[in-house]
Amino acid sequence: MTDTQWPRYEVFKQDNPKKPHEAVGSVHAPDAELALQNARDVFVRRPSAVSLWVVKADNIFTMTREELEANPDFWLKISKAAGTPTTFHLFTKTSQRRSMTFVRHAGQIEAVTPELALREAIESGRFDADDVWVWWVVADEQLIRSGEDDIDTLFAPALDKTYRQQSHYGFVSPRRQKHGRQEK
Repeated sequence: MTDTQWPRYEVFKQDNPKKPHEAVGSVHAPDAELALQNARDVFVRRPSAVSLWVVKADNIFTMTREELEANPDFWLKISKAAGTPTTFHLFTKTSQRRSMTFVRHAGQIEAVTPELALREAIESGRFDADDVWVWWVVADEQLIRSGEDDIDTLFAPALDKTYRQQSHYGFVSPRRQKHGRQEK
């Protein structure tokens, strides 16, 4: 049986210019542009974003702390890397307290492959590798970003909406309905 799902894209949201992009979840879409629109619809319903990034999940190189401990020379398995260095974005998960992914953009590094980018990041001392539970490495060209010109169309419409908590609408229990004591 073949997979009938659209590709999965991870979504990174930046709440304000002073905060890093954070992974907030994933969406399925036939292409990156629709993934960006789906991400807006799913994750930016309230006016708290200034930027969205999406990347196809297959284009993320991931490694956990346990995988690094079990295989500290993971980067040796790749063939001799030749080519022009490119920019890779590093995302890290440094806490196990939250139920959501909570992976934050930690910085960028130049390398030829994602494996070498991770090795360089760990050895550089720029990142506190001992505190990292999960590393995600993404090539810059794989990220699809909202642009400065997109801010009004992607994020501004939510500013005019009124949002209410579910409790605002009240709840009528089946027991109250049965006894005719419905709230008005």
